[in-house]
Amino acid sequence: MATSPPHPTTYPSGPPSGPPGGPLRNTHPHWWQRPWVRYGALTTLLALSGLVILALVREETGTQGFLVGLGLAILPVPLLLAAFRWLDRVEPGPWRNLLFCFAWGACAAALIAIVANSFATQWIATATADPDGADTLGATVIAPVVEESAKAAAVLLVFLFRRRDFTGIVDGVVIAGVTATGFAFTENILYLGNAFGTDQLTGDGGIASVTVATFFVRVVMSPFAHPLFTVLTGIGFGVAALRPDRRPAPRVLLPLTGLLLAMGMHALWNGSSTLGDYGFFAVYAAFMVPAFGLLTWLVIWTRQRELRTVRTELPPYVAAGWLSPPEPYALGSMRARRIAREYARRYAGRPAARTVARYEAYATSLAFLRHRARHGRAGADFAVRERELLRELWSRHELARPALEHAARITAPPLPVVPPPAPWPPYGPAATPHPQVHPQAHPQTPYAAPAPYQPQPHPLPHQQPQPQPYYEYNPYRS
Repeated sequence: MATSPPHPTTYPSGPPSGPPGGPLRNTHPHWWQRPWVRYGALTTLLALSGLVILALVREETGTQGFLVGLGLAILPVPLLLAAFRWLDRVEPGPWRNLLFCFAWGACAAALIAIVANSFATQWIATATADPDGADTLGATVIAPVVEESAKAAAVLLVFLFRRRDFTGIVDGVVIAGVTATGFAFTENILYLGNAFGTDQLTGDGGIASVTVATFFVRVVMSPFAHPLFTVLTGIGFGVAALRPDRRPAPRVLLPLTGLLLAMGMHALWNGSSTLGDYGFFAVYAAFMVPAFGLLTWLVIWTRQRELRTVRTELPPYVAAGWLSPPEPYALGSMRARRIAREYARRYAGRPAARTVARYEAYATSLAFLRHRARHGRAGADFAVRERELLRELWSRHELARPALEHAARITAPPLPVVPPPAPWPPYGPAATPHPQVHPQAHPQTPYAAPAPYQPQPHPLPHQQPQPQPYYEYNPYRS
């Protein structure tokens, strides 16, 4: 059972000088273990992949087709990224993780897919002497396996090397969805650019053109197709992250199951074009839309569950003095969080609003860390990580606490009005009425008999005295 350390009256500003019982060892990591070396190698790999895929797509579509495809393919990207970022608002992940995932999907995964799909399709066509059959087999079997595996590599890398930022289903959905959004962006450039080239050759234009039809199918009807497939892989990794045990078999089988489901749904989607004139619409209505609705409900339900976890896990830190009593309620409400940031921005500027946002993120991470510890899923560094988060909170509490308390006052539900209890009925000897004593008969009695209770009507809301608005007090003013 995790316990909360008492809050300090003063907190050290620097790191500890050494571990208990001995000096801090001066260890020097190897050159390949340094962060700038890893970041530089990863950035170089993604940049080279981007240049190669850019050259391949431009060669396939031509310069005009590439520019048209780029302009049309970028339209759904901000909407999809905003949707996944909204899902991640409870515990926002670092921007560098999302940037890596989008770049991996748009550059590395797309390059792997276009090279592997082309090679496999040509090999099958040469071996079977059936180009049409090779194209069908490549679209329904090879492409789902290659593309979903290439996109799942980004999820696996974040799961292994950014484990602290990968704590549950929502993290898996966001990471997988952003990766698939980048992949779909590059693929849409290729398809839309080829469609524009076809229209240039045939002279078609307007609403009956191939470009308009491709745009309607890929951007209007199914912008969520690739994110929907890869999200299944992300859910598998998210469930594996929630497992309390450390056995390797479930932690491997769960992501693998999600990957197989993603491949199966991708194959069904690609194969819908071979099911006749209405096969695409049948698969779209019978499978894609219900699956999209079910996954959307699952992710939103998980998001609300995370907010309940925040409200449940933070009160022990209130008892220890780290948080004020209204803070767990405010931190467990997205509306209260937004009000707190707006309040800090209004009275102390944008830096204060950013400080409140960081405070909210650290408090949420602290609640999730304690939740994992109570369920036996915290690592050996639980105490160290808890201390780090508490230190970050304590360094920001002077700015964040007034804003969160104000938000709690604004969003707290009103207390119910309880009517006064009814008088007790007479019972036993008390039922015998006592003689009325008049004050004139006993002049020495200083008090008169109390009048019987008369219920008074409650005043209307507009007749009640209104309290002074809290926002007139500026706690940030020195």
